[in-house]
Amino acid sequence: MNADQVNLQLQVPREAGPALKSARRVVVKVGSSLVTNAGRGLDAEAITRWGAQIAALRALGKEVVMVSSGAVAEGMKRLRWVHRPKEIHELQAAAAVGQMGLAQVYESCFREHGLGTAQILLTHEDLSDRKRYLNARATIRTLLELGIVPIVNENDTVVTDEIKFGDNDTLGALVANLLEADCLVILTDQQGLFTADPRKDPAARLLGRVAAGDPALESIAGGAGSLIGKGGMITKVLAARRAATSGANTIVASGSEPDVLARLANGEAIGTQFVAQTGRMAARKKWLADHLQLRGELHLDTGAVRALQSDGKSLLPIGVVSIAGDFERGEAVALLDPDGREIARGLSNYSSSDTRRIMRKPSAQIAQILGFVEEPELVHRDNLVLR
Repeated sequence: MNADQVNLQLQVPREAGPALKSARRVVVKVGSSLVTNAGRGLDAEAITRWGAQIAALRALGKEVVMVSSGAVAEGMKRLRWVHRPKEIHELQAAAAVGQMGLAQVYESCFREHGLGTAQILLTHEDLSDRKRYLNARATIRTLLELGIVPIVNENDTVVTDEIKFGDNDTLGALVANLLEADCLVILTDQQGLFTADPRKDPAARLLGRVAAGDPALESIAGGAGSLIGKGGMITKVLAARRAATSGANTIVASGSEPDVLARLANGEAIGTQFVAQTGRMAARKKWLADHLQLRGELHLDTGAVRALQSDGKSLLPIGVVSIAGDFERGEAVALLDPDGREIARGLSNYSSSDTRRIMRKPSAQIAQILGFVEEPELVHRDNLVLR
């Protein structure tokens, strides 16, 4: 199969513009080769340069989360290990030691550009469990509101997926979905997705804009019958497909391009842009409407119904008249009007037992009643879809 035989099945939406230029919230995943000295620990000069680029994005009003690896390489350097060990527990030990350096280097290098940082260690389980999912999202959102750049990595000391497969591309997509980011940027040592392996096929051409989720892309990148069998591009194509489920566009580009983030933010076409087929809010609403089992019911007064339907407001505890069912924080509940009709569904910020205590009460009294405050809203409008 050659470049002329590539047959993409999905069309890029006409209204799709430069993904990073219009994005407000961005997740940037930087490959380990771009932040380490060929496996000899973290490259402080390179990380300082990334700090400068992220500072430039921040100056444009963008919120930025960075997904970075390199803990194992840094741990090996600190432990004076010449060869990468094969035993999982030794790799996890290296990651534990390396995380100290990862946090230290990012903090000092980003501080040179006036950026504060925070380390976030996640596992896939954190993002599949609704309680931990909501807690992680609330923490990262708070950090962004405080002007901090979260540095996210998989928690290699307790899981083995990243150590075995190096798949931080998937983690980047999961973080993009977690935060409902507008754009995921995957920076790697490759220029983007080509129609064939450019090292072997002189006719191979770079695909500038494709539709995320197009099944033909997986074949091109390294799936069954692939044109390019090596290089890790398949994980990037799958990450773009995953990010698109929440409406995020993805860019895969070479991190060796000078000022690549700033140029992308100015609308320059670099690498391959994977365009989501559904808008962010539409994708979120579809997920809420179609893919969740309802765990309970909240019966609302007429004021709350009007606030939701006419004013586009969140649901506050004071608007809830009664509750049915048992549910935990983060689980889906139906919102019913005084006649018992479902007018909306959403994710509750409080468990059923806590909701029973705070319903019919103003949000200002939540802390006094429960001893803590998760959110002032019982169901936030971002986590609610009208029926």
